[in-house]
Amino acid sequence: MTATDNIEVPSAGPSTIPAAVRRKRRRREKWGTPWLYLPLSGALVLMVVPFLWMLSGSLKPEAEIRRVPPTLIPSNLTAVNYSELFGKLDFLAMFVNSVAVAAAVTAGNLVFCSMLGYALAKLEFRGRQAVFVLVISTLMVPALVTFVPLYVLMTNLGMTDSLLGLILPFLATPFGVFLMRQFMQTLPDELIDAARVDGCGELAIFWRVILPLTKPALAALGIFSFLGSWNNFLWPLVVAQNEEQYTLPVGLALISSGQDFTRFGVLLAGALVVLTPMVVVFLLFQRHFIAGIATTGLK
Repeated sequence: MTATDNIEVPSAGPSTIPAAVRRKRRRREKWGTPWLYLPLSGALVLMVVPFLWMLSGSLKPEAEIRRVPPTLIPSNLTAVNYSELFGKLDFLAMFVNSVAVAAAVTAGNLVFCSMLGYALAKLEFRGRQAVFVLVISTLMVPALVTFVPLYVLMTNLGMTDSLLGLILPFLATPFGVFLMRQFMQTLPDELIDAARVDGCGELAIFWRVILPLTKPALAALGIFSFLGSWNNFLWPLVVAQNEEQYTLPVGLALISSGQDFTRFGVLLAGALVVLTPMVVVFLLFQRHFIAGIATTGLK
């Protein structure tokens, strides 16, 4: 036994902290949180007020919307904007088109991007790294560069002026492949090896082992794909050549370009209809969405 064995190291507990430091720390904890909530509450108000104004304006007659000074609470509640929206402008058909296109694009991205991401993350084959570099390279190409060649291709295939022409070019995206590949790289290879030892094929491994573990990434990819397809304006405007194939963003553009004047009440009602499905989808999958974004790319 040496002389240093009997030396006791002082603990770093509260008793070793000076009283002045403890009092300062308590004051900081007491007053720091309210000052943090104050700017956050202000930011929340700035974000919520435009949506409240949109809801209020959709329930006002056109004359009250144009009144100066403006009012937030409608003095005369009316649903005439919604009746005109779904009646005269056939907005319901555009809503159905948007739902069909967004659902098909989202389903395609979930299937094809996850399959390619699994191949790039867990399968060994010649040229795998070259394929991944090619996928990453396409992320740096602006969408407008491929717009005209893609339109010529759809025209040659006879898919213009159809919902299939709105769906097919977006069934798989480079970002979706990258997202799924990065997430699947974090999964342990031992699970796949154990499944192969049990006699599972690659398709069974993908379906029974990989997909159940990638729910957060699938939720994040699903939200991105749905929002991107739901808000897509330029491609449906060019490909859909009659109102029967129009989607909601194109319908809103038709509303805002009235012959005499812009009908703000109908426009606000349409914007609220377009916004509602996006909010519902995000609220349903926000927990998985946040988990997918937080854990993707850790490895």
